[in-house]
Amino acid sequence: VDLITVAQAFHWLDLPRFYAQARSVLRPSHGVLAAWCYTEPRIDSAVDAVFWRLYHGSENYWALNRRMVDDEYRSADFPFDPVKGETHTGPFEFSTQRRMDLDDYLMYITSWSAYQTAKDKGVELLDEATVQQFAAAWGGDGKEVKTVTYPIFLRIGKVRPE
Repeated sequence: VDLITVAQAFHWLDLPRFYAQARSVLRPSHGVLAAWCYTEPRIDSAVDAVFWRLYHGSENYWALNRRMVDDEYRSADFPFDPVKGETHTGPFEFSTQRRMDLDDYLMYITSWSAYQTAKDKGVELLDEATVQQFAAAWGGDGKEVKTVTYPIFLRIGKVRPE
């Protein structure tokens, strides 16, 4: 195998077991492992302010290993060598954008593991007051499509020679 990729799931893996399996299938000295995550979205100061209140209010519902995403995979043990042309294994920062209306944005929030954990405990993170705060920050009827920017952080490296 020349390349293994892990998108937005690296922090859920048992890394020592995963690395052992990856090394067993990656081509020695050439096989590459790339793992990336996206972090909190950015829209504008009004929406982001509501977002951060919600995000910080949801901290008790995030799994502990989610902290690896919060620190952009910097704390992850990553026992691989830099790929050709690089001096380190990252994280390297990129971003992606998606166009969303308010309903799309709120749907994204309901995809959070913390949202699901809170819901299982009888807590609605997107209660009526919070949704109204988002609607006011969004402006208009919520149908306006805005650009949502997600920062992406990549760790990439090749298998060390034996």
